[in-house]
Amino acid sequence: MEESARGSIDVSLVVVVHGGGASNISADRKERVREGITRAATEGYNILKAGGSAVDAVEGAVIVLENDPEFNAGCGSVLNVKGDIEMDASIMDGKDLSAGAVSAVRCIENPIKLARLVMEKTPHCFLTGHGAEKFAADMGIPEIPVEKLITERSKKHLEKEKLEKGAEKTDCPKNLGTVGAVALDCRGNLAYATSTGGIVNKMVGRVGDSPCIGAGGYADNNLGAVSTTGHGESILKANLARLALFHVEQELVEGVFSGLPGKKVVVFEKRVVLAMLSILFYRPFPGQGLLYQRRC
Repeated sequence: MEESARGSIDVSLVVVVHGGGASNISADRKERVREGITRAATEGYNILKAGGSAVDAVEGAVIVLENDPEFNAGCGSVLNVKGDIEMDASIMDGKDLSAGAVSAVRCIENPIKLARLVMEKTPHCFLTGHGAEKFAADMGIPEIPVEKLITERSKKHLEKEKLEKGAEKTDCPKNLGTVGAVALDCRGNLAYATSTGGIVNKMVGRVGDSPCIGAGGYADNNLGAVSTTGHGESILKANLARLALFHVEQELVEGVFSGLPGKKVVVFEKRVVLAMLSILFYRPFPGQGLLYQRRC
């Protein structure tokens, strides 16, 4: 599966997928998380390879992760202080800066699908709570029982956090499972998508960075694409995604434009993934990053 950078690689297609910034992932989950991220990256890349857009690719990759209970998005989302789910998501097309986001949605299987509909079917960028759910119904997205999205692991996680004083009383929670993807398609268009259940034991109605354009992600064909993960309040204060691209724009990222045709870059957290080198990027947990390159 892993190929040399000198191999026959379609350098015009890039998809970068992350499964969050959890710092204490258990040993028994590592392989399942690795498999989930690999499936998501493969889905996104296959969409690009079939001629799909960057928006199609990031949505497709994130849907895979939302459907996987190992991740804190969609099914498997963490629970708030009341033991309920409130999910956030956003997506952006770097071609024209169109964007869509939803927050505090409960009975939606794939919030990223709803975020894309906000982008494409409304004059707005952001819908929240009951308004977002009504829009979902209007668009034909079925409402599902919230119980289908709540896992036993999420319940145990909430119990543990309550015993340990919880996320709402700590400055930087350790389990940050936001998922996201960025992509570059064959037409040179960039996109990002980010989806999350937030932080465990959060206050009802809390919204973090993930659905906020410029914080949870950003995409601009002239600059790059970013999907962030981490402590939402800190990311919001810095408007981190747009800030990262500001530094790219100012050429402050060391060596970012060195030998790169067209100055096309995809930024992932503090890394810059060069289109000339990468097809699939996999980062299952902090301290490890594996670059997978597939032959076409």
